[in-house]
Amino acid sequence: MSDILASRRSIVATAAILPFAVMAGLTSAGAAQPNMEAALRSLREARASLEKASADKAGHRVKAIDLVSQAIEQVRLGIEAGES
Repeated sequence: MSDILASRRSIVATAAILPFAVMAGLTSAGAAQPNMEAALRSLREARASLEKASADKAGHRVKAIDLVSQAIEQVRLGIEAGES
């Protein structure tokens, strides 16, 4: 009888702690790369600004858009690599 009671207590304790452990894991996984995520947001904002700029820049605006797009892809790949 005491084994059953101890087992039930163990199950109840585990059930009580599990949601907090899961949330802690999700929080740390989601916040694992805040600098990379911030860089990605900044690069996307920069690309949007470049795309809105006037087109007459002797090709430099287009080149900048291409380079920022490449940087976005590299940061995205870096985030993926850091998650694995």
